[in-house]
Amino acid sequence: MPSRLASLIRRARRLSGERDRLVESLAREWAEALRGQRLSAEDLEELWAGLIEEAVRRLRRSSDGRWSPEAVRQEAVAVIARVRERVTRELYGQQV
Repeated sequence: MPSRLASLIRRARRLSGERDRLVESLAREWAEALRGQRLSAEDLEELWAGLIEEAVRRLRRSSDGRWSPEAVRQEAVAVIARVRERVTRELYGQQV
């Protein structure tokens, strides 16, 4: 049993690292796309809200009912919040 636990821990660490790299990559792409667009704070709020809703729709389709709607929304909100934080930091410095 200890080898199974060690295997699960390694897998969780690998997946966590992969997720971090994907978030960083997505944030760089969004920052590049948004740079110089002169969007208002309201525009950005609408953008992030729309991205959350799109992520929720995609996660619900791809999860095949394995996750509850609450879990899907929670995951989408968490991921978009991480992307938003990094985009904001890249666009405006450490001001988050």
